[in-house]
Amino acid sequence: MRRLSLLAGALALALAGLASAQAVFIDNARVHTAGPAGTLENGDVLITDGLITAVGRELAPPPGALRIDAKGQPLTPGLFAGLTALGLEEISAESSTVHNALGAPAPHVHPGETRWRPEFDVLPAFNPRSQVIGVNRLEGLTFTVLAPGALEQGSFVAGQGGAVRLDGRFDALVEGSRSLFIDLGNGAVAASGGSRAGQYMLLDQAIREARPAPSPMMMVSPGHGLLTPAGREAMSRYLRGGRVVFMVDRAADIRQVIRLGQQYGFQPVIAGGAEAWVVAEELAAARVPVLLDALVNLPGSFDQLGARIDNAAKLHAAGVTIAFTQSGDATHNARKIRQLAGVAAANGLPWEAALAGLTANPARIFGIEGRLGSIEVGKVADLVLWNGDPLEVTTTATQVFVGGRAVPMQSRQTLLRDRYLAPKGALPRQYPAAGGRENGGP
Repeated sequence: MRRLSLLAGALALALAGLASAQAVFIDNARVHTAGPAGTLENGDVLITDGLITAVGRELAPPPGALRIDAKGQPLTPGLFAGLTALGLEEISAESSTVHNALGAPAPHVHPGETRWRPEFDVLPAFNPRSQVIGVNRLEGLTFTVLAPGALEQGSFVAGQGGAVRLDGRFDALVEGSRSLFIDLGNGAVAASGGSRAGQYMLLDQAIREARPAPSPMMMVSPGHGLLTPAGREAMSRYLRGGRVVFMVDRAADIRQVIRLGQQYGFQPVIAGGAEAWVVAEELAAARVPVLLDALVNLPGSFDQLGARIDNAAKLHAAGVTIAFTQSGDATHNARKIRQLAGVAAANGLPWEAALAGLTANPARIFGIEGRLGSIEVGKVADLVLWNGDPLEVTTTATQVFVGGRAVPMQSRQTLLRDRYLAPKGALPRQYPAAGGRENGGP
């Protein structure tokens, strides 16, 4: 503990001048690159203008670089937060702060127009100043994929989302990551006339509407069909090799998703996949990746009857690209995603593959591996120093770097903790001045 305290103090002093430094040299770290170089013992990383410019052993820092002695601590790429509503949802119980779903019927332009709105895009509503982001960034999470929530208006085509970096910038979208999200299976039966078969009938109809009509006689007139004109335009973009994320668990439904991708030419991604291990060979052959929750080992619905805790290990062994995402409240519990990778590693998934499921693999799945996901020359310097094994729940982040700059290791939660744990002063603790030294604060 004394060693870690000394290291934290040294880091605080060294990082005080980081804002003005152009080059940062992280020395003597256990570098988990999540790339071809694997793990480097006593490794060094050089950051210049926010990008990684050198990775190796016994490198020499350039003149003027800010040197940080990691003292053997693990260094990883910044972690993936999963499919979340970070920056879209502030307080779940307060509807005015939740912006990731169309919770009421959208305005109809023409009589008889349906409620299917694939043109719905959550990205313009992203707020990089959300307090929820700060809490999770402190835990080593530096990027997420914003996913629309389930629509409560009779449609299982949820809308569009994409990857954003949690760096505080308003233009945080990582280009090339846009995806369409579709719910299938038990959770979407109510939106398809109570029939699972109806889901595929309606989805096939929507796809046919969005595809370019072979002749004027095949065109859908305004006010008719499942999609609005804007919806057809939006959906057609994903039918030209785009990425479509299907929220689905049952093996039979996963097979249908693979077939649809092959038939219509889009790139399917499975999210959930509780029974994905059953069709692992088919997923691998079709190169369809899976985002899964490694804690789903018992059925929460009839679609998850085949759930098992070694799902990730079986998929990896078959050659399927896997990454992790949480079921349930993935936004406010995003910081717990490391537990998923740790549980998968404890149940047969190789440790390096588990780390890749939080770093390189989600970047690859969403087409942003050229910028994020591994510690390689040319990548953005989103990095995390840890005080132990990153996949252990008792481990914490010592320092988070976003774009090569040290993030203050504070959040609204830590500031409130410090205020209310401080000795009582002249003013009640709820007053800002109560945190000052003159009032017994830190």
